[in-house]
Amino acid sequence: MDIATLVGMLGAIGFIIMAMILGSNGAPAMFMDTVSVLIVLVGSIFVVLSKFTLSQFFGCGKAAAKAFMFKIESPEELIEKAVQLADSARKGGFLALEEAEIPNAFMQKGVNMLVDGHDGDVVRATLMKDISLTEKRHETAIAIFKNLGDVAPAMGMIGTLIGLVAMLSNMDDPKAIGPAMAVALLTTLYGAFIANVIAIPLADKLAVRNLQEKTNNQLILDAILGIQDGQNPKVIEGILRNYLAQGKREPAAAE
Repeated sequence: MDIATLVGMLGAIGFIIMAMILGSNGAPAMFMDTVSVLIVLVGSIFVVLSKFTLSQFFGCGKAAAKAFMFKIESPEELIEKAVQLADSARKGGFLALEEAEIPNAFMQKGVNMLVDGHDGDVVRATLMKDISLTEKRHETAIAIFKNLGDVAPAMGMIGTLIGLVAMLSNMDDPKAIGPAMAVALLTTLYGAFIANVIAIPLADKLAVRNLQEKTNNQLILDAILGIQDGQNPKVIEGILRNYLAQGKREPAAAE
């Protein structure tokens, strides 16, 4: 569970709801309008859907879960596992890696290729292709939420114009001015809310996840190629520690 995403998003929503309650003297229902919801929320969903395929659009829901539920190994854990594998391979050959317990699926894939005796160029090309395709899938989900963040305020503006037209066309009927003005204002509110509280934060958090996973996979790629080349485990460890922040390299090396 990502506490930062959960607390940040729920906190923002909570304070907005609190402001609605305080600003309406305890009657927040005045901020609810069906027409505004249809224009902004439903309209934005269909506009974004038109920009992507059905599989891409519906797949973004699974990707969005990574903003809240995402478990990834730290680089230190991957380096430790890579050194263990390198030591096993140096002592017993690649076949000694066959029984190794490897939690990371990408690392397991690379080790399997070593055990199967694939050429170094094939291993490199295959793993790099895997990294590239994974990154593109993540970028698609990020693009969907970024588009939603762009479209929602625009749909809010469309709703505002609709409300203003309805209001101006009924200036002779005072009872019609209020509902039309509500649509004009609430659509702008809904558009800003969807974009800045939900869509854009999700896109940014998924971009962070994508970078973390890509960095880890590149670390694993270097580890697998180092093991295949028969490099000393200490040499592999030194190379992989370049992926760590500067402040974490020296203490770990001293240990």
